Amino acid sequence: MKLTIGQKAALIVVAILIVDQAIKIWIKTHMMLGESYSIFGSWSYIHFTENYGMAFGIEFWGKFGKILLSLFRVGAVVAIGFYIRHLIRTQKATNGAVIGLALIMAGALGNIIDSAFYGLIFNHSMGQVAQLFPEGGGYASFLHGQVVDMFYFPLIEGHFPSWFPIWGGQDFVFFRPVFNFADAAISCGVIYILLFQRKLFAQD
Repeated sequence: MKLTIGQKAALIVVAILIVDQAIKIWIKTHMMLGESYSIFGSWSYIHFTENYGMAFGIEFWGKFGKILLSLFRVGAVVAIGFYIRHLIRTQKATNGAVIGLALIMAGALGNIIDSAFYGLIFNHSMGQVAQLFPEGGGYASFLHGQVVDMFYFPLIEGHFPSWFPIWGGQDFVFFRPVFNFADAAISCGVIYILLFQRKLFAQD
């Protein structure tokens, strides 16, 4: 049985959500906040951290920004869903464009789940391994949960020479941000669409 592009997009979203949430739930129930494990030497780690903000741990105006960001994510996911349906119905884009948008949608949904529900179903992870559905309730209210990040790849570490502008004399790490599977899906979708947008979208 041959799947339609809409069915393929739906499968991609579901698969990414399952993998993303499985990783995050394992991290929350097996590691304490700040705990790290080396994967391949000194350039790749599982490092458990949480953030209130956008992708790759970026903060966004405290609690007020957190609500705005969560609502923006929900609106963006709904808009992407309608746009994907429009592209499929009108055939104004290639299958690749739909797949790229599905990656972005899945990643956004994965982080929305953290923000919306993790504060309700987990207790905190500071100095302890969090429990799923703890007796005393979760650590935050609806939409105030923190996004779980875990992938850290400090591929290059070094020191800026003293003559270097702005950062002279400081240490540097590339790649510094800690991210999750949902962030990676979003990034892959965005990069794919940016690189191939002329081929992916039909010209009127």
